[in-house]
Amino acid sequence: MKKLLIQADMHTHTVASTHAFSTITENAKYASEIGLKAIAMTDHTNVMPDSPHIWHFRNAKRVLPDGLFGVKIIKGAEVNIADYSGALDIKSSDIDWLDWVIVSYHSHYFLNFRPADPKTVTDGYIKALEDPRVDMIGHPTAIKFPVEWQRLVPAAKEAGVLLELNESSIRSGKSPAGAVAEMLNACKKYSCPISVDTDAHFWSVIGETAECEKALRETDFPAELIANADWAALRERILKKHPGLGI
Repeated sequence: MKKLLIQADMHTHTVASTHAFSTITENAKYASEIGLKAIAMTDHTNVMPDSPHIWHFRNAKRVLPDGLFGVKIIKGAEVNIADYSGALDIKSSDIDWLDWVIVSYHSHYFLNFRPADPKTVTDGYIKALEDPRVDMIGHPTAIKFPVEWQRLVPAAKEAGVLLELNESSIRSGKSPAGAVAEMLNACKKYSCPISVDTDAHFWSVIGETAECEKALRETDFPAELIANADWAALRERILKKHPGLGI
C-alpha cells in the first residue's frame, strides 16, 4: 500500500453535488482500502447551482453513521462565501448542523463575475472568519480570487482556521504555482497550519496528493504544519469547535 501524506481527506464531494459522481459509501470504501482514517463529506450549500437541498445536511446528522468500513465520516459542507462582504450562503442556524465547515469563493455564484483586487477578496475572507464555526478556507490559491497573504494567513491562524492546499485546484490549473508558493511560504512564516485535500469528485482520487506534495517539497514546508497528516491531532482540533461528535 502506498504511504499517504494525509490520514484524513477533509474535502470530498458525493453525488449530492451533481457535478460529482460517487456516493458516500463508495468514497468511504475506497478511503478504507487505501488506509485513510477519516474523510469529510463536504457537498456544496444552498446557492451553488449543483447544491443539494438543506435537508441533505440536516439528515446526514440523523441517518448517516459516524463511520463506514472503519473510516470516520465527518459530516460537513463547502459553504459558499456569497459576496465580498464575507456573507455565507447558508443560514446561521443551519451551520449548527455541520461538523466541518469549509468556506470558499466560487465565481459561478457571482452575477457577471469579474476578478476583484486582492484587498477586496481578503476583506471578504477575513469577515467570513468571524464565524467561530468555520474550520477551513477552501482553495484560497484560486487564480480568480487573488489574496493578500500577509493579511489572510495571520488572521486565519488567530481564528484557528486552516488554509487548504487543494490537489484538484492545482491539477486543473485553477491554482497557479506562484499563488501556491506564496501561501505556503506565508504559512511557514506565521506557523499557520494547513490542510492538504483532494476536493475529490470521484472516489478514485481520494487521498491522491501528488501535486500538493511537489509544492510542499519545493517550499520546504514543515510537516508539523500539515494538520490532517495526523488524524489524532486533527480529531482534537475538530472536537474543540464541534464538541460531542462521535468521532
